[in-house]
Amino acid sequence: MKHQRIRTFNTKDTYPEQNLDNDLCQAVVANGVVYLRGQIGQDLETRESVGIGDVEAQAEKAMANIDMLLKEAGSSLEDIVKVTVYIIDPRYREPVYRTMGRWLKGVFPVSTGIVVSALARPEWLVEIDATAVLSTTSAEAVSTEGAA
Repeated sequence: MKHQRIRTFNTKDTYPEQNLDNDLCQAVVANGVVYLRGQIGQDLETRESVGIGDVEAQAEKAMANIDMLLKEAGSSLEDIVKVTVYIIDPRYREPVYRTMGRWLKGVFPVSTGIVVSALARPEWLVEIDATAVLSTTSAEAVSTEGAA
């Protein structure tokens, strides 16, 4: 079975200021698991950074992107099993986790938090990646759509 790749792109288009040429995507569905690319405060349609200087706004956009991508993959926030949070300042932990906590209330994923010296662009303060599963309902919907 071929993996489903969602929102493919090339880094030469998304990072024109950097000398890169990598074929990537925002999400991959493989064997009932949804793997998401780390999400930041960026509009996925325009590639514009949002919430510059505001870690809560960036975390909010990252979580909105995660929600949207999971839906596109046939999954949902409730299906998240693991999140990894990267922040560039330990003082950002509370506002980021409060924001993430509103989106994941009652989900209870495992979580790893890491403080890093920087992210791919200097204006990005937080990056959140998530792994989810296709729930039985979601998996049935995807297989029904695939059969059409």
